[in-house]
Amino acid sequence: MAKEPRPIEELTIWDDAKAMLRKARAEGIQTVHDRLDRQTPHCKFCELGTTCRNCTMGPCRVSEKNPLGVCGADADVIVARNFGRFVTGGAAGHSDHGRDLIEVLEAIVEGETKDYKITEENKLRAIAGEIGIETDGRPTMDVAHDVMECFFADFGSRKREVSFLSRVPQVRKDKWAALKMTPRGVDREIAEMMHRTHMGCDNDAPNTLIHAARTALADGWGGSMIGTELSDVIFGVPTPKMSTANLGVIKADKVNLLVHGHNPVVSEMILAAAREPELVNRAKELGATGINVAGLCCTGNELLMRQGIPMAGNHLMTELAIITGAVEAIVVDYQCIMPSLVQISGCYHTKFIDTANKARFTGAIHFDFQPKTAMEQAREIVSIAVEAFAQRDPGRVDIPCEPIEIMTGFSNEAVTAALGGSLDPLVQAIASGDIRGAVGIVGCNNPKIKQDSMNVKLAEELIKKDILVLVTGCVTTAAGKAGLLVPDAIEKAGPGLKKVCGALGIPPVLHYGSCVDNARILQLCAALANALNVDISDLPVGASSPEWYSEKAAAIGLYAVASGIYTHLGHPPNILGSKAVTDLAVSGLEDLVGATFFIEGDMVKAADMFDERIKAKRKGLGLSE
Repeated sequence: MAKEPRPIEELTIWDDAKAMLRKARAEGIQTVHDRLDRQTPHCKFCELGTTCRNCTMGPCRVSEKNPLGVCGADADVIVARNFGRFVTGGAAGHSDHGRDLIEVLEAIVEGETKDYKITEENKLRAIAGEIGIETDGRPTMDVAHDVMECFFADFGSRKREVSFLSRVPQVRKDKWAALKMTPRGVDREIAEMMHRTHMGCDNDAPNTLIHAARTALADGWGGSMIGTELSDVIFGVPTPKMSTANLGVIKADKVNLLVHGHNPVVSEMILAAAREPELVNRAKELGATGINVAGLCCTGNELLMRQGIPMAGNHLMTELAIITGAVEAIVVDYQCIMPSLVQISGCYHTKFIDTANKARFTGAIHFDFQPKTAMEQAREIVSIAVEAFAQRDPGRVDIPCEPIEIMTGFSNEAVTAALGGSLDPLVQAIASGDIRGAVGIVGCNNPKIKQDSMNVKLAEELIKKDILVLVTGCVTTAAGKAGLLVPDAIEKAGPGLKKVCGALGIPPVLHYGSCVDNARILQLCAALANALNVDISDLPVGASSPEWYSEKAAAIGLYAVASGIYTHLGHPPNILGSKAVTDLAVSGLEDLVGATFFIEGDMVKAADMFDERIKAKRKGLGLSE
């Protein structure tokens, strides 16, 4: 017997989402929520992490009655293997993003592209200096060449540590070295994890998890950090600016082109092409007033941070954006793109266009996007969107709201500039207690959780306690729609945070970029620790991913903990089938790396736990609670 669909009121906190979910049901279009209902209840063995498919002697399921797999692996080993591979998948995704940026830099250096350029020479030279490359008196392209070669080497097997460990406090590096947790090379750690979890290799759960942390660190301090920093070099360092968010950014009178995924290499060219007079004029010939580019998920965050391009939505809004009936094309690169978008696009006039060979979608229009031909390909893609406007059915268009304002663009450079050129005022604000601490809220939506209910509630509870909040990824849109990304949001903050943010004219919740840009938060924590001559684990800081779902979120959470940052998850990963693995995650890591995970589904309680942690860390630094 078919299950009754959950009431729409239980699925999301947003009116624009509710309106589109009603429209989807009225039009017979299945969404992620409907598919989740068809998939539940889930396999209990899978939820506990106690299934193993790593060889064909199985697959195996272990339990109290059957405690060993065919090879003799117990629950601890199987859960550790599964979690290690899960983290490694996330590290591979973010780090491969970083590799793509190195390849664009290579095309610039070798003169293979005219469509991309080095926009931030000063940042390039600053990075070069940090990683030990001589810059004085050298041509920019020579410096860029050496940076490129150094970062390519960070993916290999010949180095003792990835380059950006130059930013890490020495006491933290010493801890990693003692634990054999120092990240040496991105691909090396990923390949070693796959080897370790092959049948007959690493059968000691804590040892496997130590390497999982090393793999995650290779992402955070390697692949992700490279991706963030080279995006700044090529496309520009984000600076504060105003923009808008929600489904109201889709315009009934314009050609609407949505960019989705994670990598700005494609979307920056799409935006440039959409501004060309010839294509704009063609749109007007077809009856539109112009071309509107808006973002989804982290590709949207990248354009939002640098270009102020509006955000249509986060992960659970991607299907609903198409259901407005006003989207001419959705252009994707990779990661967090539901295959269902192809089918839903087919229910309308929307063209679904993929651009990466590593992320092809059956039924999509495919472009093999390359630096050499980027602008030419972008023009062709935008032209497809423009021509689709003529196929739009006005009777099916429903844009459910007006957009709301948000403030974006808070890179570390922008924050330092706002503070007068150094982090000293931030250190002083923390010392005085006006800012008691900081928490990064990052990551995803999960259809098992009422959309953005946790993301928004945790942010609101933290700022009440004078705890500064930094948001990345899908939490950005949530915070924006909740009115937390504008200076007026200081009215929801505690008195100290209100005073500091009011004086600077900034919100109490700062948009810090896409999910790869969590590397910015790592860098900021390291800079504060170095300024205070302490370890990162001594700082009154935390991290959270309340509604996470992806392998990348697990990698982010683990590199945060391994870096010394107390980290909250709104629900557990699939590790509860092993007491040893669970105990290590939620308590044992504290003794090893000075931080741990905690799991809490009540955001008031989670905020209280952060508050207690921050009190303890402030006391440890000799500061008032």
